[in-house]
Amino acid sequence: MNISIITVGKLKEKYLKLGIAEYTKRLSAYAKVQEIEVADEKAPEHLSEADMILVKQKEGERILAKISPDTHVIALAIDAKQRTSEEFARELDQLATYGKSKIAFVIGGSLGLSDDVMKRSDDTISFSKMTFPHQLMKLVLCEQIYRAYRINRNEPYHK
Repeated sequence: MNISIITVGKLKEKYLKLGIAEYTKRLSAYAKVQEIEVADEKAPEHLSEADMILVKQKEGERILAKISPDTHVIALAIDAKQRTSEEFARELDQLATYGKSKIAFVIGGSLGLSDDVMKRSDDTISFSKMTFPHQLMKLVLCEQIYRAYRINRNEPYHK
């Protein structure tokens, strides 16, 4: 399986980089993982609704340029369906079973994802109703993908 994790903005925090590096290293036994960072759109602190849409559209174009037509896209969205780790593992296993060898997880910037990215997504997932920094969500996502592979192979992993 080829997994891409597409995020908006450059990851700067060393502690997050270390955590993500650890999980991508662990994941390499199960899948090829590629991290793709697209530039975030520079914007002032206070934006009008129209400006927010424009920022998301520009970031969305950068995201979509990184996704091939044969990729199964899963967008992280706060209002999406939440799953247990076991449900998430089952869904990843089913994607592999039905020949979906390319999966892209998409994490938007601070304003979220554009409508075009959401329309291109085959599925959405939420890890919480709470708001988290998108850089932190990348670490959480890597850990949950790793956990899913361990669950699917009945390998021990702490609860």
